Amino acid sequence: MRPNEPTLRRALTLGEVVMFGLAYMTPLIVLGIFGIVSETTGGATAIAYALALVAMLFTAFSYGKMAAVYPIAGSAYTYVRRTIDARAGFLVGWAVLLDYFFLPMVIWLIGGAYLSAQFPGVPSWVWIVAFITVTTTLNVIGIKLAARVNLLLMTFQIAVLLFFVLLSIGYVAGSWGPEAVFDTAPFANRATTLSNVAAGAAIAAYAFLGFEAVTTLAEETIAPERTIPRAILLTAFLGGMIFIVVAYFTQLVHPGGIFENSSSAAFEIARMIGSSLFGAVFLAGLVVAQFASGLAAQASTSRLLYAMGRDGVLPRKVFGYLYPRCRTPVFGLVITGATGLIALRLDMATSTSFINFGAFTTFAFVNFSVIALYFRERRAGRPLGMVSYVLAPAIGAAVNLWLLSQLDAHAVTLGLIWLGLGVIYLAYLTRMFRLPPPDLEFAEEAPVTAGAGNDQPFFDDPSPWRRET
Repeated sequence: MRPNEPTLRRALTLGEVVMFGLAYMTPLIVLGIFGIVSETTGGATAIAYALALVAMLFTAFSYGKMAAVYPIAGSAYTYVRRTIDARAGFLVGWAVLLDYFFLPMVIWLIGGAYLSAQFPGVPSWVWIVAFITVTTTLNVIGIKLAARVNLLLMTFQIAVLLFFVLLSIGYVAGSWGPEAVFDTAPFANRATTLSNVAAGAAIAAYAFLGFEAVTTLAEETIAPERTIPRAILLTAFLGGMIFIVVAYFTQLVHPGGIFENSSSAAFEIARMIGSSLFGAVFLAGLVVAQFASGLAAQASTSRLLYAMGRDGVLPRKVFGYLYPRCRTPVFGLVITGATGLIALRLDMATSTSFINFGAFTTFAFVNFSVIALYFRERRAGRPLGMVSYVLAPAIGAAVNLWLLSQLDAHAVTLGLIWLGLGVIYLAYLTRMFRLPPPDLEFAEEAPVTAGAGNDQPFFDDPSPWRRET
């Protein structure tokens, strides 16, 4: 990095980073896909989310390990690049672009669909363009303003969820008696089998996509070597607990997995427990959730593009540029917003078909990077814990590869085509693999130690980590 170039501003606290992560995950998404998960599991949505939470915590643990070593923007791209290979890092970054690029698009598309259903006289493209314009403006002004707006929106979203749960409890207790509130059917019932719970967990894992997005805010976070690892695990755990609780009580209101329309099951249940008035409030909550999620998703996408542009993997003058006044990656934000306009021509099913492929591929490689780090440090005479640096990430990698195998053929085909294009671009960038991809020169040369600082480290085994330059 050149001496006089602007840098990202460190301003975010642990709470703000966690709120960004939760906003990216969108807690209300548990109701958006409730009918599909319930239909798949035969009415055992709570156990599907519990299984998905356990699976994702292994990967969250690996992300925390790597974020403590490399508290910089770039996330999985940086971790794999530094521990395994620069070319592998590039392809992981290319794969994760599927998740990062298409997730904001899907978020805006869903938000537009909700509003179009409520206001059929207004074309959906008006809502999509409005979403993109407002979120881009807030993110360009600065990450601190975006965090404050995000906190307000997340508060409203959590309030809607809490109200939904309380109404559900009241409905169940009033319909079948207080003892019905403690039924085990959402975890196991006569229709529950291992295969359908596993299939439901693969779908439910979609709701967790985004817990790792907090790593892209590392260079804007105070004490990132402590804050980011904590934020990753807290985001995954808190998000998972919200999903389990909401799924449990929603399933009690509607036992079983049979719906007239599984894609809109949550709206049917909202009207059932709270009449048309709560249905309107619930719709408002969903729209607010989509806006908050879009705000966080666009911010994270722009940071990944900034990291790759700063490396020279993507054109540096465009993607590696920071707007001097606000110190935000303005071109990355604008390009992400422009990409969202593709939603005007695509349906939600087509858009989301890319996301899980990129996410599960990326998660697997982050776990591999922890194992690679273990062997690298061992060769350097700094042995690490076998359980936390080999066994746990190996389980995490296996789980994600299994989830990848559960995707439909269409998604896998599109994902492989995207990876093929990445290989072609990498060949061009490296002159047919004769040169390594461009590397990043860090402005900060000081070593980063896991758990450095005055607080008790979140992870154990503090080791003499040092960033490569």
